Amino acid sequence: MKQTAERATAAQRIKAFFVNIFPTFLSCAAILGIWQTVTSAGKISPRVLPSPGTIISSTVQTWPGLSRAIRVTAQESIYGFLIGIAAGIIIGIALYGSRFFYNAFSPILTAAQTLPIVTIAPMFIIWLGFESTAKIVTVAIFAIFPVAIQTCEGLREVPQFYTDVAVTCGATKTWTLWHVKMRVAATRIFSGIKIAAAYTVSTATAAEYMGAREGLGIWIQTAYNSFRTPLIFSATFIIIAMTAILLFIVKTVEKLMLR
Repeated sequence: MKQTAERATAAQRIKAFFVNIFPTFLSCAAILGIWQTVTSAGKISPRVLPSPGTIISSTVQTWPGLSRAIRVTAQESIYGFLIGIAAGIIIGIALYGSRFFYNAFSPILTAAQTLPIVTIAPMFIIWLGFESTAKIVTVAIFAIFPVAIQTCEGLREVPQFYTDVAVTCGATKTWTLWHVKMRVAATRIFSGIKIAAAYTVSTATAAEYMGAREGLGIWIQTAYNSFRTPLIFSATFIIIAMTAILLFIVKTVEKLMLR
């Protein structure tokens, strides 16, 4: 019986791989194959569209400098992301707990999500300078919005009977909020965190591009000024990979906490 169950589990994993993961690998391989074939034909200038092979070789050759830029952007992204999560949850709870606070600031938070980074990042650079602090604050600001809104809406959607049962058992409102409502609303809260995670690295990079001393944003700016297109693609793919890793970490934490 045990061997049969293990075989069934293995079969399910293989099936899940071919249904969920294999199509992604297949499509990516097809795109890269077509890309390499077209660029190798010599009909497109490498300065306009370099081949995947050229991008890889350029990445390897410039890795010492590129790795330093990655570390700077990663630190800014992580610090700003964590600060944004903490502040967003606190603000979301405040929006939920006070009707006046909700009516006063909820529309402002909703409208603030539409602000482009090109209007926000320069102000923090003027106020805080070209150091990493300005980028961390920028990332945190953009992470706060989705987390706060989703936290508030998640708490508002918790059915009333959860509170009634907890209060009947002698729980205080504060205990009920943190141990009952927050757990029920956790799925919505993590939705906001995942939205913030999807834009964290790109926000940090864009803020660096507006003005910084180092980081992937400066790396892209330098590559652009020198017409080194392969290096722009290298940074682009690295940003995508960093975002994917961050989303994977968030989803893993969500599974562990909601188990």
